[in-house]
Amino acid sequence: MRHGFIKTAAITPDILVGDTEYNADQIIINMKAANDEGVKLAVFPELCLTGYTCSDLFGQDILLKNVLSGLKNILKESSGMDMVTLVGFPFFKQNSLYNVAAVVFNGTILGIVPKQNIPNYSEFYEGRHFAKPSAHNEQIQIPELGELGNNIPFGTNLLFKASNFPEFTLGIDICEDLWMPVPPSCSHALAGATVIANLSASDETTGKDIYRRELVRNQSARLVSGYIYADAGEGESSTDLVFSGHNLIAENGILLKESPRFSNEIICSEIDLGKLISERRRMSTFESITPESCGYQVITFDYQKIKDTALTRSFAQTPFVPQNKTDRDRRCNEILNIQAMGLKKRLTHTHCSNAVIGISGGLDSTLALLVTAKAFDLAGLDRSGILSVTMPCFGTTDRTYQNACELTKILGATLKEVPIHEAVKMHFHDIGHDSSVHDVTYENSQARQRTLVLMDLANQTNGMVIGTGDMSELALGWATYNGDHMSMYGVNCSVPKTLVRYLVLYYAETTSDKKLHNILMDVLDTPVSPELLPPENGKISQKTEDIVGPYELHDFYLYYLMRFGFTPSKIYRLAVYTFSGIYDNATIYKWLQTFYRRFFSQQFKRSCLPDGPKVGSVALSPRGDWRMPSDASLNLWIKDLESIKKELN
Repeated sequence: MRHGFIKTAAITPDILVGDTEYNADQIIINMKAANDEGVKLAVFPELCLTGYTCSDLFGQDILLKNVLSGLKNILKESSGMDMVTLVGFPFFKQNSLYNVAAVVFNGTILGIVPKQNIPNYSEFYEGRHFAKPSAHNEQIQIPELGELGNNIPFGTNLLFKASNFPEFTLGIDICEDLWMPVPPSCSHALAGATVIANLSASDETTGKDIYRRELVRNQSARLVSGYIYADAGEGESSTDLVFSGHNLIAENGILLKESPRFSNEIICSEIDLGKLISERRRMSTFESITPESCGYQVITFDYQKIKDTALTRSFAQTPFVPQNKTDRDRRCNEILNIQAMGLKKRLTHTHCSNAVIGISGGLDSTLALLVTAKAFDLAGLDRSGILSVTMPCFGTTDRTYQNACELTKILGATLKEVPIHEAVKMHFHDIGHDSSVHDVTYENSQARQRTLVLMDLANQTNGMVIGTGDMSELALGWATYNGDHMSMYGVNCSVPKTLVRYLVLYYAETTSDKKLHNILMDVLDTPVSPELLPPENGKISQKTEDIVGPYELHDFYLYYLMRFGFTPSKIYRLAVYTFSGIYDNATIYKWLQTFYRRFFSQQFKRSCLPDGPKVGSVALSPRGDWRMPSDASLNLWIKDLESIKKELN
């Protein structure tokens, strides 16, 4: 909970229709099981104390009397539990019967929320039994509960907030409420609810599960909230209907957990409230309102224990890359089109029929050349207008050189070789640099010489230089300022390194050219390197990930820093959890520290980036997604990192 996670549960208990004593016992058994697992919010189905399918038995005095006895037992057993529990039951008040949810916490009822939308169509006949509540909140007494029944808030506009866990504010839908054109949860979220709980009894018909799943997922996305859907299951009457216990937990459009249908189960998952609040803060169109201004009453309570929530949900090691291959292929195709269309627009706008690319045989320049070829096709330009330039120097290996040349030929671009050894040596002589000293001057002189060559060739051909650098390199500042940092249009500028790999792989898997496929696969198998230091035994000696760290870690850090603004300590925790068994804690900490230091110190390079297309939800353009002062202090982030170090001893 320190990092904003709350463990939630959607529970379908076994019930007997009309047997409130048995049903209360089953609810209590499940409450205890959830509490033992550290659940802080447990949601049970609609009318679960009696069964949803009681029908005209809802008019029987004995049933309604024993409902309150069952509720009293639940209250007694909840004492000492550090868990909010939502229980559905029929409640008789002032000559009307209501379908309600009781919010139970530590032996008390925090409030009772009635169902707002009463279905009376098709198989639903709730209007026969239940009244539609008024829009006004009130305080009620339930004498049958003794002292526990005094001054209970009752109404549709109730929110429940943990004062010692301020990220958590709960709003309640009941079944049909979700299926309305404007569900009550829309108002709850605007008034501050970060989690919506839905007590439901949705019967099963063919195909309904697909619609229900999308309804829950989409509502959580629309509200930028968590959404917990607890469904009635086996035990309800099968006179005319069957209930499957289809429980769902979603977070901002992502389905975190789903129960198999036709099985009464508890499902648990952790909702990241910090992430949701970050998203709402980022979205200027999510206009919150004060609860009081729209008739809401906020009921506060305190959890007894605030501690780290044990995580069971999964986090992708490569958050920029879809895990499902079908989704990944679709995404890769879409990104390639976005990149190519961006470049096509720039080519046609400038009436430019030539492009110049520095081709190295590495991943980034390979992707840039593939995109440029596609852009030329879209613009109706001859690919021979693509000048693919290889500029061998001190660190070039035969493997990358041959791949660069062959790739150019297969794609129909024009190959030009410009060795830069002598020019760089002359430069060393001019500035008085010892060529045996392989320092940053030694490396950057080569990078800047290559850019000089590309820019001048662009002038010669009336073309434009296509940038090859990717977003991960920009984040780390792993680019030579005014060297490979500069171009006239950067097609890879918002593509992270982990995604570059999959884009090239997708191209390799979908091309009909076997030779092209083989070259692309070899490029994928080549270590990432700027090749600025002499090779050893003909092989690459300078491996980027040995110097700045694994790109899969840096992309993970980058995603959670930029997308949600997480603290270093939270990102560290997620990385330790996600990369368990791959990297040890010290390694994750080391590269996280490197990431923050480089990200802050290298902003000046990002402040003057060339144009390039945004392809995903995260981008570093100083004109769009990321506007950061180049001299911002890192102190707060370092202090947070130091707190992790203390925990690690």
